[in-house]
Amino acid sequence: MKNNFEDQVKALSRTLLLFLILLVVLIGGLFYYIKYPEELHPKEEYQEVLAEVDNEIENGIHVATGFIVDDGMQATIQNCTNCHSAKLVTQNRMSKEGWKATIKWMQETQNLWDLGSNEETIVTYLAKNYAPVAKGRRQNLENIDWYELK
Repeated sequence: MKNNFEDQVKALSRTLLLFLILLVVLIGGLFYYIKYPEELHPKEEYQEVLAEVDNEIENGIHVATGFIVDDGMQATIQNCTNCHSAKLVTQNRMSKEGWKATIKWMQETQNLWDLGSNEETIVTYLAKNYAPVAKGRRQNLENIDWYELK
């Protein structure tokens, strides 16, 4: 009986010590945050760099997302990249009806919000810039030195 009581006291003292250490760390972190609040927030210079990168356009492509620069790009970025990467959009090719069906599917099954007046802008942008591409046969190979397998 005495041994069981001693084990319970040891377990309680360990728990209290752990709680005390955690409390000291939390209070220390709070004091550090009060004394150096700028350390936990991005500095203005970093925010400016991020803003520059976010607005950078190269060869008609929005660098941060890979979207083609055109009317409706901003609405598409704001509504599509909240849930998934821009790459998921840019790797797909669909007609206007296909993009509308995909948006409807996302609204019914993936909790996509009502796009309102932005829907037509987004669908028009996507159908224009990410429409199906007709793929034909590759060109014949010419001027090739063939060898025979033995």
